[in-house]
Amino acid sequence: MPHPFLNECTAILARTPGTLQAMLGDLPEVWTSATEGEGTWSPYFVVGHLIRGEQADWIPRVQSLLKYGTSRSFEPFDREAQFRDRTDKSLGALLEEFRSLRQASLARLTELDLGSEHLELEGTHPHFGPVTLRQLLATWTAHDLAHILQISRTMAKRLKQDVGPWAEYLSVMK
Repeated sequence: MPHPFLNECTAILARTPGTLQAMLGDLPEVWTSATEGEGTWSPYFVVGHLIRGEQADWIPRVQSLLKYGTSRSFEPFDREAQFRDRTDKSLGALLEEFRSLRQASLARLTELDLGSEHLELEGTHPHFGPVTLRQLLATWTAHDLAHILQISRTMAKRLKQDVGPWAEYLSVMK
């Protein structure tokens, strides 16, 4: 039986693709290409980043931790690969690709049949050094939530000038 912590994480991880589809699917590009300014990410590029994480970060690191422990560092993750990888695809195609990849990631996580004895196992992060499986899973979950927040904030700030004096009551505008 999966550890309750794993169930808590997967409850969020399983919902992220649907949340993003509900937030972004079929929106006009003016919403999905908006940024918060120079050097920030649009919702389109956030989805590209999440796809890259499914391909090269979360499950590969879980598998590396379980196979090698601390004897081998995780492969470095290029946090901005989406700016090179995904510019020719529609947002709808990216959302579908993310949904499919996440479904496969969660299936793989289930196949690993992780229990409480696994959560404190350590792997080696290339920057942080030793990290536990619990920390990796918690970060994956918080990472999803952070990017959902980022997308919401970016979209809200698109209306900053239009809300006029109400901006002072909307913390997202600060």
